[in-house]
Order: sequence, then structure tokens, then C-alpha cells
Amino acid sequence: MTSPAGPPPTGSGGGERKRLKLLAVTACPTGIAHTYMAAEKLAQAAASRDIDMKVETQGSIGAENVLDDNDVNSADGIIIAADKDVDLSRFAGKRVLTVGVAEGIRHPEQLIERVQSAPVHRQGGSPTAARATGGKERGITYKALMNGVSYMIPFVVVGGLLIAVSLAIGGNTTPDGLVIPEDSFWMDVNNIGVIGFTLMVPILSGYIAYAIGDRPALVPGMIGGWIANTGELYDSKAGAGFIGAIVTGFLAGYLVLWIKKVKVPKFVQPIMPIIVIPIVATSALGLFFIYVIGKPISWVFEHLTNWLSGMTGTSAILLGAILGLMIAFDMGGPVNKTAFLFGAGLIATGNQTVMGMCAAAIPVMPLGQGLATLIRKRLYTEQERETGLASLFMGCFGISEGAIPFAAARPAQVIPANMLGGAVAGAIAGLAGVEDAVPHGGPIVAVLGAVSGVPMFFVAVAIGSVVTALTTVALVDITERRRGTPVGGVGVSGPEPSLVGAGVGARAATSAVGAEGAVGVVPSQGAGRPHSAMDTASANPAAESATPEAEAPTPATPEALSGHLTVQTVKVRLDASDKETAIRELAVLLARTGKVADVDELVATALRREAQGTTGLGEEIAIPHAKTDAVTAPVVGFARSAEGVEWGSMDGTKARLVFMIAVPEAAAGDEHLRILALLSRKLMDTGFRERLMAAPDDAAVLGVLSEIQ
Repeated sequence: MTSPAGPPPTGSGGGERKRLKLLAVTACPTGIAHTYMAAEKLAQAAASRDIDMKVETQGSIGAENVLDDNDVNSADGIIIAADKDVDLSRFAGKRVLTVGVAEGIRHPEQLIERVQSAPVHRQGGSPTAARATGGKERGITYKALMNGVSYMIPFVVVGGLLIAVSLAIGGNTTPDGLVIPEDSFWMDVNNIGVIGFTLMVPILSGYIAYAIGDRPALVPGMIGGWIANTGELYDSKAGAGFIGAIVTGFLAGYLVLWIKKVKVPKFVQPIMPIIVIPIVATSALGLFFIYVIGKPISWVFEHLTNWLSGMTGTSAILLGAILGLMIAFDMGGPVNKTAFLFGAGLIATGNQTVMGMCAAAIPVMPLGQGLATLIRKRLYTEQERETGLASLFMGCFGISEGAIPFAAARPAQVIPANMLGGAVAGAIAGLAGVEDAVPHGGPIVAVLGAVSGVPMFFVAVAIGSVVTALTTVALVDITERRRGTPVGGVGVSGPEPSLVGAGVGARAATSAVGAEGAVGVVPSQGAGRPHSAMDTASANPAAESATPEAEAPTPATPEALSGHLTVQTVKVRLDASDKETAIRELAVLLARTGKVADVDELVATALRREAQGTTGLGEEIAIPHAKTDAVTAPVVGFARSAEGVEWGSMDGTKARLVFMIAVPEAAAGDEHLRILALLSRKLMDTGFRERLMAAPDDAAVLGVLSEIQ
């Protein structure tokens, strides 16, 4: 994406003046449309000023047009327009301006002016040290927290599911709980799962630190998280859990940032990021946690145990509610462990009712959070919904840590909801006199016969889980309404998953599922895809009644985007006046092709995507899209609105040019992203948009759109 080369400008004295050369990197964590829009805007602004510019795009299909060492060495400045962390180490010694991706779209000319006086990035500087004011982006605290959560989720899911499966198949009910025989195959599976669970806390801490202090912060963050989770190191019977990991992650990140500011001799600078900073930060953080933070944790653990011991003769409802609150608070942390060990310790004395209260509260958090993702899908990203299903499974086996990703991502909403549901479950179990003979919780212990009062046990679990789910949904919804932005909106560095492909723009072709259900080849540029007689008949009804003798070659039907957008899916006038109605109108338009199996599900999926972040891209453009098996093959529609539809675009404009992309889950990888990339780039061409607005009818509109292949 380099502007067209031209003769170098000459100065007034007839000598040649060096042509300014700039580089840019654009990136957006929630997709690729804004990535490419910012890239195109920057390239256009540079070309209009006779400036050479090369733009690297870091979209969901991977990095494209990658900047190499020669590019960097000859550059006069680098613009980073991104809403996720970009490695700046390769730009050391160059002027670097860092802003949000929205700035690259809205004010590219200003960025080009500002980068020429931007600060020089120093070796070992933090990823945010050169961040300019005025960029619209999430705060570093939020981005760091979400970075840690996104890396932690696979460890939670893999570890939790392996433990659950091993307990379900290989576990035996004993007085010591669910026990797997030491020499069995399922013990090996369980051990692998335990390793995953053991790693999840330091991973959370490490990647929070990494997002703040870059690579030098990774080691102190991970080791700090391990220390936080290992209570034996500071004389506590329980570690600080995921809350301790969040604390150590932020401490490590900001400690590294502070150390980086210390002036050191030049000969020491090369070893600072790989030796000095990690050693100093790790030692300081580790000792600080052991001697300063760890002691209060041990004190809390001891005194909570003594306090609970004094409550054994009080109301069963009150005790159950308190134990439920504690179980749900930190899910494996010191408060949780205090309640659990208190209940487990009383089993040997013949008092099994206290463990019954704990057992009812233990599964409420993962079951409640998993249920919340099903009740109000629009509030959650795709990755969160997948994690919710795993959380439901873990909850059935009494693995409360399944809810940790949700609590870490939204602690202010999720932890109170967990505690309320846990308290309700514990109180109901206490009221009903539920007993648990083994130190474990969740439906699995009832199924295996360790619980007495099974019906009321399940009632307690069910009511507690529903309370947690409804409270979570209400709190998250209220919070997002107050912010005035949808969950996972543009600029969120959150746990939405990226669809990774291999350099689609550089490939000659990419596979897609054709209308017939067979896998075909769709060229990335040039002519549209091959189509069958069925396609031809649907596009040209007259062909069905034509006799063989009358058959003659017919002109090719105009199409765009490799055949996914045809005259059937173009509408000159969009009747809808609001976003939801517009999406439904476009879904009905796509159904003309016969590729939509369920219009309602397509609409619901597109609206869930809108809830994660607006697809209004600005410049009077919106590109709603859906990945769903409600469609049988990739299909694209276009409609034009004379008045415009309010779409929540970042520049405040109403959407007048609306494209809708729908792809089946099986074909949702490269093809979905390739279509978005092609549209995003072409729509930044002002002349193209003007021609599209001026086209008088469907055929003329399709003629303009056929420029996109």
C-alpha cells in the first residue's frame, strides 16, 4: 500500500529535496474492517501530500504488507493506529506516534503532521510510552486485564474439562472426597488437567504485566502469579488465587515501567530488557508479596476460620448464606478455601450439614455464568459464549474455577452476582438440612450418592444459579447502558476470538462453499466464481423454458465480490428507519438467493454481532455481518438508504450504504474476512462511494459494485 511513485520534488535552488517516507501499522482487535479503513485513509492522505507511505495491517487474517528492516531504516516516522498492543521494539530510534484506530480513519492528515514531531521511541520503551493524546481507545488498565483473561481462558477450559472428565469416569466416592486411583489411566488425565489449572493463574498475571510493560514484564508477572497462588510460600493454607494474580500482574507491569525510566550507562542498556529488568523486577515483586502482601492473607485465613468456628451454633440459614458468600467470592482464593476447609473439617466430627451448604454453593458460579451467556447472548463475545458452555460443564462437576474468566473480565458485575447466588444456594441448603459426606461439591456428588436430601440440594443449586445468571445479566446490561457503548465495542482489547488465516491478500485463491454445497475455488481477484446450471437458472428464469434449439450464449450476469453479490441481493432503496429493521430487510433480501435457511436466526446472529460492537464504520457506511449455519453458502447483500439509518458509527454519521455479509460457520474463516477487507478498502474511495450513491437503479448499482472483485 505505497503511494504511487513520482519524481522527487526539487527545491528552489534546483537541488533535489528528499521525499518524506512514513510507515504505519493499523490494527483492531474486534475484526478487520477498521484496520483496512484506517490503512486506506492514511495511504490516501499521504498520496495527496506526495509522501511515500507503506502501511502494515494487523487484522484477523494476520499481518499483511509487513514492514521489513529496510522500510524501517529509511522511514522518517511511524504511525501506529491501533486498538491493541503493537510491538514497537523494531521501531527503536524512530519517531513513533501511537493513537487509536479511529484516529487513523477520522484524522489521517493530522496524524501525518503530528508524526513529524513525535518523540523518538527508545529501545526497551513500553508499548504505551509514546501514546499520543486524543486517540479514542480503552484505558491501559482495561486492555491489560482483558489481555490476561484472553490468554488464561484456554488453560481454564482445557484444565477444567480434563479434571471433570477424569472425575466423572475414573472417580470413586470416599470419605476423602472424589478420589481417582493412583495407578489408573484417569489419574494421568487428571494430572494433566491439574497442570492446566495450576498454570492459569500465572498466565493471567503474566499477560496482564506483558500488556503494560512489554516482554521484560512477562517473567516477573508469571512468577509473581505463581507466588500469589502458592500459599505455602507465605505461611497460608490457601493462595491468593486469581485476585492475587491480577494484583501481581499490575504490580509487575508498572514496576517494569518504572525501572525502564531509570538512567543507566550506555554499556548496560543492551542487557536491561533481557537480564537486569526481569531479575530486579521478579526479585522485588516476589519478596514484596511474600513478606508484605502474603502475611495479611495468612492472617485473614486464620481469623476467618476462627470466626466460622464460633458460628456453628447459629442459624443454619445465616451460616449457609455466609458460607455461600465466601465460597463464591474468590473461587479458589483464601476466602473460598477458608469456607471449604471449614466444612470439610467438620465432616470427621459427624457434622455433614456445613459441607452440604458449601457443596450447594460451589457449582453456582460456573453454572450461573454459563447460564447468563445463554440468557442474553448479545452481551457476550463469541469466545465468552464458548467459555460459558465449558463453564456449565465444569459446574456440573463442582469446578468453581470455570467462572474465573468472567470474574476477571468484569469483577464489579460478576463477583457480586456470584456471591448473591452462592448465598441463596447455601441458605436454602442450610434450611433444608442438606448433608454432604465428602469434601467436594456440585451435582456430581449427589449423582454419586454422597449427598442426603438430594431434591433440595438440586433446588438450592438451581435457584442459586438462576439468581447469579439474572443478576449478572442485569449488572452487565446496566453498566454498558451507563457507558453508552455496546459490549465489546470498537476498540475493545477483549476476549473476542480472531479468525486467523494465512495472508489471504497474498494468495491467488481461497476456498469457499458454493451454493451447491460443494467446495469450490473462489479467485481473490478477477472473475467471479464458476457457477452451475442451477445458479444460471435462478439468475435467469427464462432459461428454464428455453428449448435446446433456442439456446444461445447469454451475457454473463454482473456480479461482485467473487459472485457473492448479485442483482438478486441489491436494493436501491432501503425502507427501514432503524438498525434492527434494516438488518431484517437485508436478511430477507439475501433469502432471495435460496442460500438462507432461517431468516430469523440470521437476523438474531447479526444483532448479536451488533451488540458486541457496532458495524457502523463511519463515512455513511455500515457492514453488518453474521457467521451462522442459517445460511448454506456465503452471500452478500447491498441496500441504499436515502435518509440514512442510525448505526452508532464512530463519526456520528447515519448509514446510507449498507452491506450485509452472511457466511456459514464452516466457511467463516478466510472468506468472511476477505470480503470485509475488500469492502473496507474500496469504500474508502470517495469517488466509488459517490458513484454508488448516484447509480439510478439496481443494474447501475451492481455495475458500480462489480468493481469489487
